[in-house]
Amino acid sequence: MNIISELLQEISLPKMVKIKQNFAAPELQDISGEVHKAIRDADVLSRVSPGDRVAIAVGSRGVAGIPILARETVSAIKSAGGEPFIVPAMGSHGGATAEGQIDVLAQLGVTEEAVGAPIRSTMEVVKLGELPNGLPIYIDKYAYEADKIVVINRIKPHTAFRGPVESGLMKMITIGLGKQKGAEAAHAFSFKYMAEHVVEMTKITLEKAPIIFGLASLENAYDRPAKIVAVPAEKMEELEPALLLEAKSLMPKIYFDSIDVLIVDEIGKDISGDGMDPNITGRFATPYASGGPEVTRIVVLGLTEKTHGNANGIGMADMTTKAVMNEIVWEKGYANALTSTVTSVIKLPMVLETEELAIKAAIKTCNAFNLEQAKIVRIKNTLEVGEIWISESLLNQAKEKEEVEILSEPLELILS
Repeated sequence: MNIISELLQEISLPKMVKIKQNFAAPELQDISGEVHKAIRDADVLSRVSPGDRVAIAVGSRGVAGIPILARETVSAIKSAGGEPFIVPAMGSHGGATAEGQIDVLAQLGVTEEAVGAPIRSTMEVVKLGELPNGLPIYIDKYAYEADKIVVINRIKPHTAFRGPVESGLMKMITIGLGKQKGAEAAHAFSFKYMAEHVVEMTKITLEKAPIIFGLASLENAYDRPAKIVAVPAEKMEELEPALLLEAKSLMPKIYFDSIDVLIVDEIGKDISGDGMDPNITGRFATPYASGGPEVTRIVVLGLTEKTHGNANGIGMADMTTKAVMNEIVWEKGYANALTSTVTSVIKLPMVLETEELAIKAAIKTCNAFNLEQAKIVRIKNTLEVGEIWISESLLNQAKEKEEVEILSEPLELILS
């Protein structure tokens, strides 16, 4: 027995109970129809003239139904006589290469065949201007040279800052369409100023580039489309804050405010820009955002397949395993950290030989008055928190919550 096993031998793993967390979750049944309805309701298609080359900006996030949103936007533009094409709008993602960004789109199901339009990818940008503080503003060269631009994105709370506008259309315009140089510039002064910079940078972009509207989606707590809205370019600053508030009201959560140990089975860039969404875990990488439960220790047990070794967010964990470490392609996370200037997300947690030891280490260091009664929650990832596992010590709390259903008897903790 090595020293670590010896130190942890008296820590016992609790039995776990499977529960279902129920959320109010409106869901669109006809995504295609809702796209066309949203565009009609906003009366923005008249802004496309026959023969216009229209760049449609699509990002790297796993937006629910993104191939459909892109395809139907392409269809709408064509119906007005426009000639649409897709441009990746994902800052430095995809390894900050044109080919890598095409590959990211393909992984999301956005291909030329799927959406019915060519994809034009470049990392070249055009400088549109500067903020008074010298912050430069860039835009994708192909988009800038188009006759018109349409932006597609999901609106949701950001993981690192708070403001009237967070993740959504305006951030896509400044950072996504700005490519690597734009993302780097927008993050240069830290997330402390991001809320105001996104709005001010977008204003200049809208003055200098032919953006006509944005197609915004809101998702429910089960990661499904709940609402689709077309927002005219000149109304983005007015309308996006209300859409953000609505998106926040639809967010899922963990219904336990105080957790000693949170076990996360997998993290990945396909789950969240931060690997695991801090709005769910309560563990933020910057002091400019807050929310979620109070969690003492976080254990990460794996990386998603689609993250391809990018472990951005592992630094927010307290414990992980050697198996996870062996999967990490450090350069990918480092690239994100160098662009965002947030380095805590790629720091090393405590690395244990096995999942059992990692969880025991978290329990031993969680400072609960009675470690046998430590409050433990286990989730698959931060996108899927409908069905989760809780320790027996949380069972009485769970029974008191109307939103929670008990799905199993206490069972042994299953580890790989």
